[in-house]
Amino acid sequence: MVMGAAAFGGFGLLLPVVPLAISENGGSDALAGASTAIFMATTVATQLLVPRLLRRFGHRLVLAAGCALLGLPAIVFAVSVAAGPALAISAVRGVGFGMLTVAGAALVAELAPAAQLGRATGAQGIAIAFSQMVTLPVGLAVFSVAPTLVYVLGALVPMMGLIGIAFLPRIRPVPQSRGSHAGIRTSRAQFVIPCLAIAAASASFGGLTTLLPIAESERASLIGIALSVVSGAMLVGRYGAGWIADRIGIGRSLAPALVGVAVGVAVFAFAVSGSTPGAVFLIAAVVFGVGYGATQNDSLVMVFNAAGPERYSQASAAWNIGFDAGTGAGAMALGLIVGTAGYTAGFGMAATVAAIMAVAVAISARRATDRLAA
Repeated sequence: MVMGAAAFGGFGLLLPVVPLAISENGGSDALAGASTAIFMATTVATQLLVPRLLRRFGHRLVLAAGCALLGLPAIVFAVSVAAGPALAISAVRGVGFGMLTVAGAALVAELAPAAQLGRATGAQGIAIAFSQMVTLPVGLAVFSVAPTLVYVLGALVPMMGLIGIAFLPRIRPVPQSRGSHAGIRTSRAQFVIPCLAIAAASASFGGLTTLLPIAESERASLIGIALSVVSGAMLVGRYGAGWIADRIGIGRSLAPALVGVAVGVAVFAFAVSGSTPGAVFLIAAVVFGVGYGATQNDSLVMVFNAAGPERYSQASAAWNIGFDAGTGAGAMALGLIVGTAGYTAGFGMAATVAAIMAVAVAISARRATDRLAA
């Protein structure tokens, strides 16, 4: 939890800052979105390799390398946020983030008893969301008065994760038995729905964190608070979904959670359409945050449950690819839509995608229930 808080704290500090800095430096909304998109693109490319790295080097070395690659290059932002350097730095930092996301989630699944997996992933989510609840507004606040300092903090905070890593047990993924692949062939379809669900929800998150500070640049403090509220509400959503998964059943929270994501983004779309009271932004943040947190936890437990212990690292990679690909694609796609149709249309499109995914999840759950009954 210490390692996760530090790593995602460094991620949260600069997530809204880098696109805003690019915009203030004269870059377009599409270029601002591209900084998040390329970060997530290299994250996804790295995540494909992490299961192999975990088998060879173990969790501790992979996590330590991830902290260094995510953190240390951030200091270069203090030199330039022009298009070329900013995109190159974002690409390198994405490699580190890819290592951290897959290895961190897989380690929780390796350590937690099966009956407590939902609450264990929820506890990890609490550490991550609490860290982001602090660092998202702090990053914007520090940037407004001392841009260089926020980049220094963005470099140092992930390195604090090495303290937690030093106390982690030495562990490698469970070796695969010769017969394990047959089980995966029958359960592979179960990965699709939760991975698509987290991709749809993360697309909204990527678009909001990248473009909302730009859309409401004159109310930067309010947006910083709203993003903090999103992270705080995610605490409730993640652990609540974990409790439901352990006590009632895995997958029960996913469709309602996606409805919350859709409603929250729709309220944001309304809020940026005019001189809207600040309370509306905070209401949207609560609804979106609870839905997004619950979507994260329930979809992650679903892929772990489908994979089984021998494939935890692969399941973590699949889920994190959906998560981060959605975040990057959302930032890029919404940046392009906003550039031609405006912020309300862009956020409205994200809400529509989440709502469609909620319907797909509900239909899939009904069909699964019918098959079991038959």
